[in-house]
Amino acid sequence: MNNSVLCLDIGGSFIKSALSTAEGVISHKRQRPLLATHWADFSAAIRSIIAEYGDALSTSSPVALSCAGVVDIAQDSILASNVPPFQGVKITQTLSADLGRTVVMANDADCFTLAEACYGAAKDLPVVLGIIIGSGIGGGIAIHGKIFKGNQGISAEWGHAPVTPTSLVVQGKTVTLPRLPCGCGQSGCLDTLGGARGIERLHQLLSGESLASQDIVQAAFAEQEQAAMTLAVWVELVSEPLAHAVNILGPHKIVAGGGLASELTLIARLDEAVRRKILLKTDEPLLIPGCHFSDGGLIGASILAHQAS
Repeated sequence: MNNSVLCLDIGGSFIKSALSTAEGVISHKRQRPLLATHWADFSAAIRSIIAEYGDALSTSSPVALSCAGVVDIAQDSILASNVPPFQGVKITQTLSADLGRTVVMANDADCFTLAEACYGAAKDLPVVLGIIIGSGIGGGIAIHGKIFKGNQGISAEWGHAPVTPTSLVVQGKTVTLPRLPCGCGQSGCLDTLGGARGIERLHQLLSGESLASQDIVQAAFAEQEQAAMTLAVWVELVSEPLAHAVNILGPHKIVAGGGLASELTLIARLDEAVRRKILLKTDEPLLIPGCHFSDGGLIGASILAHQAS
């Protein structure tokens, strides 16, 4: 019996694919550019990927999607997505009909969290909060090795809702910030200033200088005054809503993924700031980098599909 699953990690620029014959185990990884702007082209691209794997997939092998954006289970859609073909489409229903096989879906943050809770940095812990600090801000919750799905499938979206303060005091200085419009339709979301693009916007607001996020972080570590100020403001901005999430959820660990999570010193500073603001008192790091930076989406999709079978 062929129990293979096709795992797909779909972002704004690329489609990653892999086979999975057991939960959390992936092989035959591939990647291709996401060139489709319309559903028909996207569906054709998925059929092409299936054909490339040939006999490794049966005609009934399911497809598991890890997708950028906020998955709305009730509407079978993705909100605030940077994947053009997904706009206005009931994704799993339509793709399942196109392919003639079962399709399951979760967002990339949920899949990353599932990978870390089952086979990563937070393996076997009861409650795990996964956070993505990439181009934007995302999150997922795993409870006893399963994704927690809130109302309409929305949960752990700590980067959204108007939580950004308009004024805060950092290093004895009062900093005033605008509430910027967010792709979710609101203004003042942490997503606008908290991810990699956000820290770039923040640095421009504070200094008038345009720099890439990695350059800002490295300059701050080198104690360049303006970059250090930007980073201090960023840590304060991000740690406040994250501390709220910790007090509400009570995770045993927070596992970080995304591009900025690879900056270990940055994650350590954010962890210290969060632990100063929460009810739980611990000398041990609560926020830690994940293990599955590059493959978390595919591994999580694998777990999702095998759990559903």
